[in-house]
Order: sequence, then C-alpha cells, then structure tokens
Amino acid sequence: MHRPLIATYMTASRPFGVIYTGVTSNLYARGAQHRSRKGEAFTARYGADILVWFEVHQAVKQAIRREKALKRWNRPWKMELIERRNPDWLDLYPLVCGLASDPRVKPEDDGEGSVADFLRRLDDGEIYES
Repeated sequence: MHRPLIATYMTASRPFGVIYTGVTSNLYARGAQHRSRKGEAFTARYGADILVWFEVHQAVKQAIRREKALKRWNRPWKMELIERRNPDWLDLYPLVCGLASDPRVKPEDDGEGSVADFLRRLDDGEIYES
C-alpha cells in the first residue's frame, strides 16, 4: 500500500470541461472516491473525476494554503496551470497509484543516439565498459 500523499489537485470532467480544485491528505484514496462518484457532491454531479493536475506537499497546512489560493484563480489561469504540465489533459490517477508510467512523457525514439540504441551497442560489444 502507498504512503498517504498530501496534495492539492484538480480534476476535470473532460479536456477544457468542468474543473474541481481540492486538497487531500491521501490522494490515492481521494482519487478513488472521485472515480466511484462518492465523496464530493460537486465532482459526482459534474463527472469531474479525471485527475489532470496535482502538487505534492510536505504538510497539510501548505496544501490547504495552496488550495485556497487556487480557488481564487480565474478559470483561464487554472487551465494554463494544467496545460503547462499536462497539455493533453491526460488522467494522472494511474500514474499516482503506480499502475502506469507518466503519460505526459513521450516514449523514446529507438533510433541512433537513443538509450535503446546505446544498450544494443553495449550488448553487441561496440561499447566497452571501463
């Protein structure tokens, strides 16, 4: 089981859809509540269950302070914050739970100069370890 993750987060109903800003002392459990439509009535009513942005904090007080600040932001600012780190509005919940790799990181090119190419050349003896 995961150690509780203190976070400020935003969920959305779809890309550019309804945005919910929240704070939690356990992002894993809170994300599961949103996805099952239990817990926050707002997210259940509007289907805002896609985790599109989160920020981890060391203490709950920090997370609450950040949430209050974000709730005062206007919608375009929130959208810009989401798009800076998640331009495709991908669901980050599987990443948070360790069930998937970060969908925001594009797969490497396996061509010349890639890590895969380096490992292949190392296995073939073209590169010698010292």
